[in-house]
Amino acid sequence: MIVCVCHRVSDRDIEREVRHGCASFEELQDELRVATACGRCHDCARDTFDVARACRPTAAEALANAAARVIPIAAAAPQAAAPLAA
Repeated sequence: MIVCVCHRVSDRDIEREVRHGCASFEELQDELRVATACGRCHDCARDTFDVARACRPTAAEALANAAARVIPIAAAAPQAAAPLAA
């Protein structure tokens, strides 16, 4: 959905900026210019930003999730076949 008509900013644009590390609404305004013209979209843009930030894991959570997905090399390597006895 279009959030800011003046600068043609959608909810997806805001969510993408948050995924790429946008940490504050002011930073979002600098990047997308959302809610910087007529101001009618300010509340909707702020709500969309807040929801996107709430859904994004913190850096510590993201690191913990990444560490949980790591497979040790020994477990990932296929076992070599034992030589056949003659």
